[in-house]
Amino acid sequence: MNFFKAKTSWSNAELIILKLCIASAYILVGAYFYSFVGNYYMPILFVFAVTCIWAVYLWISKMRNGK
Repeated sequence: MNFFKAKTSWSNAELIILKLCIASAYILVGAYFYSFVGNYYMPILFVFAVTCIWAVYLWISKMRNGK
């Protein structure tokens, strides 16, 4: 599989998107503290979905461009 062998470089601004995606996923995984996270569940889910799609798009476009 060439998908895992492709090498890319990321700028600091692009890493922010990836880190935000990962951080929101960790918050969603930790949602069993529902009384703490319950009020913010939908905004966190929205941030996760948007940043996940964005990060995957950046990764695939970088692999196609060979950067």
